Amino acid sequence: MDRASTAYAAGMSKRSREATWRRLHRATGTLAGAAIARMEEKLPWYRKMPAEQRSWVGLVAQAGIAAFTEWFRDPASPRAISADVFGTAPRELARAVSLRQTVELVRITIEVVEERINELAAPGGEAELREALLRYSREIAFAAAQVYAAAAEARGAWDARLEALVVDALLRDEADEALRSRAAALGWGAPERVAVVAGHAPDSDPEAIIDGIHRAARHAGLNVLAGVQGDRLIAVLGGNDDPLAATKTLLSQFGPGPVVVGQTVPDLLAAPASARAAIAGLRAAPAWPDAPRPVLADDLLPERALAGDDIARRRLVEDIYMPLRDAGAALLETLATYLEQATSLEAAARMLFVHPNTVRYRLRRVTDITGYVPTQSRAAFTLQIALILGRLAESEQHL
Repeated sequence: MDRASTAYAAGMSKRSREATWRRLHRATGTLAGAAIARMEEKLPWYRKMPAEQRSWVGLVAQAGIAAFTEWFRDPASPRAISADVFGTAPRELARAVSLRQTVELVRITIEVVEERINELAAPGGEAELREALLRYSREIAFAAAQVYAAAAEARGAWDARLEALVVDALLRDEADEALRSRAAALGWGAPERVAVVAGHAPDSDPEAIIDGIHRAARHAGLNVLAGVQGDRLIAVLGGNDDPLAATKTLLSQFGPGPVVVGQTVPDLLAAPASARAAIAGLRAAPAWPDAPRPVLADDLLPERALAGDDIARRRLVEDIYMPLRDAGAALLETLATYLEQATSLEAAARMLFVHPNTVRYRLRRVTDITGYVPTQSRAAFTLQIALILGRLAESEQHL
């Protein structure tokens, strides 16, 4: 083909494209209406949407066809398809319509345009319009994926901040109904049993630590909120009958050192009490190097009391010393003597001028009342601390 023929063909192609563009421009509203009608016909979920959201979808469809029309006129010009198409709808639409549903909407809109290629294209321009539509559908698919990826990243960042605020509020004892609603926004239900776990955070990025906790929790079927507080990692477990066993499934996400499980409380609003116990136990845990991992905060009551935890001191006095005192002086005297005699039944019996079987009987009564077995070394230590604190409390009352 000579130069003149090439120029003539190029001129004809340009005129054909301009003619097709004018037809597309005039048909934009008609095509958008046909696309909406097709969505009503084929997509049950679209029919169930509120009218406002359906109108947003209609705006997106019309913007998509209009953007294609302008893109067809000059495909080489730089144009942000995502802004042209998806920028017409509020950000909330990304939450109301999933990516899969968006793909269905785009597919139907493209189908409607494709079915009308013969009447939209200028004579001889059908192939060019069809090819342009295929290229544009690829671009719009990439743009949709980009929009949803950006929305997911923003939502993930917001959720991370919200989760950190919830955990921080629990540690500062600021639990209220607003906290419950924030937790619900994170997918936290309304579990009847909640326990807070405290341990050291591993040497890693806080976001990666929290992601690891969430993955482990999903794998174990646990309901969890988590936060990194300085060098501490806090996890809030919900709906577990055995929080100690549940915590074992998350142990690999904690750094070296003790992991302490606070007491189970009825719901999230009562969780600050569990958090206080877990944090106090974490501070006191170094005093018991052989403590199991994880360990219940209640098993660290003597160490917590020695570390200055007033709640632990009160628990030891109220749960151990006072019930023994109220059960009669003989039990307190027998327990104190037994502990002072290095847990020797015979030595305690001699000091009390009773038979060793009497000491055994009284020690069993101590177990029945307190739940602690004096003949076990760990329980004997706890009972000893409770007796000391009880005596101090009584002495202060008499001053």
